[in-house]
Amino acid sequence: MQQKHYIFIGVIILAILAGIFSYPNFYNKTTDFLNKKLSWTLPHFPEKPFVLGLDLQGGVSLVYQADLSQTPDKVTAMAGLRDVIERRVNMFGVSEPVVEIQGQDRLSVQLPGVTNVQQAIQMIGQTPYLEFDEQRTDAESKPILDKIKEVQDAVAKKADYTKIADWQLALQNPYFKATELTGKYLTKATVQFDQTTYKPQIQLQFDDAGSKLFADITARNIKKPIAILLDGASIIDTNGDGKIDNQDNYAPIVQDKITGGKAVITGDMSNQVANSLASRLNSGALPVKIGSPISQETVGPTLGTVSLQKSLVAAIYGLLAVALFMVVVYRLPGLLASLALVIYVALTLSIFKLIPVTMTLSGIGGFILSIGMAVDANILIFARMKEEIKAGRSLDQSIDEGFRRAWPSIRDSNLNSLIVCAILFIVATSFIKGFAFTLALGIIMSLFSAMFITRIFLQMFIGKWAEKAKWIL
Repeated sequence: MQQKHYIFIGVIILAILAGIFSYPNFYNKTTDFLNKKLSWTLPHFPEKPFVLGLDLQGGVSLVYQADLSQTPDKVTAMAGLRDVIERRVNMFGVSEPVVEIQGQDRLSVQLPGVTNVQQAIQMIGQTPYLEFDEQRTDAESKPILDKIKEVQDAVAKKADYTKIADWQLALQNPYFKATELTGKYLTKATVQFDQTTYKPQIQLQFDDAGSKLFADITARNIKKPIAILLDGASIIDTNGDGKIDNQDNYAPIVQDKITGGKAVITGDMSNQVANSLASRLNSGALPVKIGSPISQETVGPTLGTVSLQKSLVAAIYGLLAVALFMVVVYRLPGLLASLALVIYVALTLSIFKLIPVTMTLSGIGGFILSIGMAVDANILIFARMKEEIKAGRSLDQSIDEGFRRAWPSIRDSNLNSLIVCAILFIVATSFIKGFAFTLALGIIMSLFSAMFITRIFLQMFIGKWAEKAKWIL
């Protein structure tokens, strides 16, 4: 019994700390009042805010479609694109961005707290796509140049050029063609100065795979130019002709096979331009091309605040309804289970803060649902207890048997729910993932609440006196 007292005291202390951590405002205001009135120096409890998603905080949601036509490994390319975009928006100080792959070639970017759509688009668009192109042969260039002329003639005559066979060929660069080497192999970009001209230049360092690709590309293009393009355009157009050709410094002539995985971008650029380009490349060169967002949505902070308030009201009503049902149907055990449920809510919210879990409307829905599911175990236990009491067992024996006999059913039902949550989290979209994660976390915490906290409460508050007042059970 002494050990149970210690455990009970520990549970109460844990519940108080969890409650203060979940909502420290009341405690901190109380300490301010006492410090002012009694000249004390009580410390504040550290405040850690909940992480709110876009639908509760407001922000911008963008969906991009990647061009995977030149990418054989689409899964790896999309994973790299996601990592680069996430790193990019983190550099701008966006709180808890959500960057996720949708389907095969779409990327969803959610930026909580960002209300300017154009600013968000610019933020993503500033991430460069770096590529190295090799020169086409005359045989490869001629059909493209012919097709360009054919399309230009059709446009001049105001004819429908889309009816020309293979008119898309005119969209290709007639002088250079893409190689396998892109920015996804880039590990670092640094600004250096040419020892002869003292002009700034950018040195690129590739990873092992990129080094091998660069060596192969330079080996087959000796005495030929290699064009370095950023976002599909020249980095520096030194002669101002607006096209990529041998005249420009960004298409240097390869003198020999280059090993070691290092390339240099040279040209007539200022220190500011060089530093800006290096910074953009270091923040992440996109492994595949993306254009303008195909979908954009803005959630205002006012709408997010209203959604959050309504969700909190729903959670409170749900908790009160469950507690009322338990007290009416199961009386004193129901009251103790309701107290355990309040502790369960405090502990779960604390874990949401500690992980931290990004709270969305769907996540709050999962949490509210878990409140109702949290009493399922208590109902099974109390039903078994009632049967044991009717069979003539003592209250202590009925409590022990109730928990022991109800556990297999509790275990199996909650395990099934967790399996479904795991499936939803793995295969569903981000909206459903938030629901699945908070529901799963709530189920795990509800098991702790029912099998440990409720049991301690029953053992502490239901003694021999209840043998004479079994109506209270």
